[in-house]
Amino acid sequence: MDFSDAQPGLSLGFSSHLSPAPISPPNWSVSASVPLQLLEKTDESKVRVENEDDQGEDEKFSLLGHPMCLKRPREASPFFPTNPSKCTAVESGLEVRRKAVRSWGNETLQVADPEIHEIMEKERQRQFKGIELIASENFVCKAVMEALGSHLTNKYSEGMPGARLYAGNQHIDQLELLCCERALAAFDLDSEKWGVNVQPYSCTSANFAVYTGLLLTGDRIMGLDSPSGGHLSHGYYTPSGKKVSAASIFFGSLPYKVNPQTGYVDYDKLEEKALDFRPKILICGGSSYPREWDYARFRQIADKCGAILMCDMAHISGLVAAKECASPFDFCDVVTSTTHKSLRGPRGGIIFYRKGTRSRKQGSLLGEGNSHFDEEKINFAVFPALQGGPHNNHIAALAIALKQVATPEYKAYIQQVRKNANALACALMRRKCKLVTDGTDNHLLLWDLTALGLAGKNYEKVCEMCHITLNKCAIFGDTSAISPGGVRIGTPAMTSRGCLEADFERIADFLIRAAQITCSVQKEHGKMAKDFVKGLQNNRDIIELRNRVEAFATQFAMPGFDI
Repeated sequence: MDFSDAQPGLSLGFSSHLSPAPISPPNWSVSASVPLQLLEKTDESKVRVENEDDQGEDEKFSLLGHPMCLKRPREASPFFPTNPSKCTAVESGLEVRRKAVRSWGNETLQVADPEIHEIMEKERQRQFKGIELIASENFVCKAVMEALGSHLTNKYSEGMPGARLYAGNQHIDQLELLCCERALAAFDLDSEKWGVNVQPYSCTSANFAVYTGLLLTGDRIMGLDSPSGGHLSHGYYTPSGKKVSAASIFFGSLPYKVNPQTGYVDYDKLEEKALDFRPKILICGGSSYPREWDYARFRQIADKCGAILMCDMAHISGLVAAKECASPFDFCDVVTSTTHKSLRGPRGGIIFYRKGTRSRKQGSLLGEGNSHFDEEKINFAVFPALQGGPHNNHIAALAIALKQVATPEYKAYIQQVRKNANALACALMRRKCKLVTDGTDNHLLLWDLTALGLAGKNYEKVCEMCHITLNKCAIFGDTSAISPGGVRIGTPAMTSRGCLEADFERIADFLIRAAQITCSVQKEHGKMAKDFVKGLQNNRDIIELRNRVEAFATQFAMPGFDI
């Protein structure tokens, strides 16, 4: 075949509109008188142009007797035809798909799920109209809320920065590393001496990760007893012997307690118990202890019994960062915390751990020898041992909160938290209320209601109906965790709304009035829950107090959202 007529830029393709010739076995013998011709030009190979503007017609020819056609390349993308009518159809189809995605993906909550929206609006109003005194709660800023509700929730990023199980984490790595950097800066820690893990979902998760990383199943831990102000994650079992928390199920636990007369930790008995029990981890810190911790004494006891010293500073981490209370970092090997209490960040946990060598050998006296502290065991315990992918939206929100923690404004906020707690404690004690330890050094106080003959759960219920939220709390000597004899009161949340000492004087009046109502209802209906609740329905005293509380609370702004 003469290729002089061949068109440039052509490609081979089988004809879709010509019937193939019958296939017969080819004759591969070559005769000198019959030259081999691979391409035989036929009349069908002439270009047929139906439209002079159409440059996409096919040229047909025969290859070894089989009909073929040459396809001209399209100048435009095969997905977007140059034919205007075809292009319009494709674009119309894409728009339909875009609208389908927007129809479920871009709807507001109110439109997408009115039922959930209504419930959330009720909660918004409850927060605005009420007095929030739960010591473990706070109000976050709008920036934290924006990060929590952001596109970061879409990304999966199991693993540590630089060692993820999934691709596409370059920005997530940058985010987490920045959060870690800010965490160390917030507590004025040297990155050469301390490391941090910001992935735990809660402080309970953080605590269990520490146990999992540093202990074997059945090893011993020792923390403050729950009725003395400790936390369940430090190992707790009921007086009947029932193991309540995973810490007490998988590890041996023996609690130390407060002095029943003073309410302070009894360090002498703690040391005596620790030397007998020989825990692998000794835990300081609690969830309802209103006084300072003697970390130096804990360090001495830990060294004598050969224990790692761990602090759970969940409640006081904001005070520690602002240097408004003693710091556990000077003495402890591991420090854990929540991120949403006095730190005023998103709900989650965090673990700080010493790097390299510890200053003392386990089991030795103070200052003798060194031993290696394996930080990788803790990181491995968080992931993959206990958790899956970190919540990147939470980590971003935490980074935002930690940036605020390092500011003078935050330090002033924590100072006001302490002033308000002291003002509330003094106001209650002037009204003859009994507080555990007769006051507070931090952000919370414990009110012993047994002197008034009140059950903690009944008082909590009355306060709730009056739009005051606090929580019933066990105090030393309680025999029932279901019906404890005290309540725990904290000042961080209302301080975040702008309350000062004089405002907490008024809050004390509301609390006293709620106690009077509780006492009156108990006398008439009894302490049993089913009987007590009957006296709360349409109670005029409760309605009157609720109106006073709402009038007071709605004077103050709400961080994060407008009403």
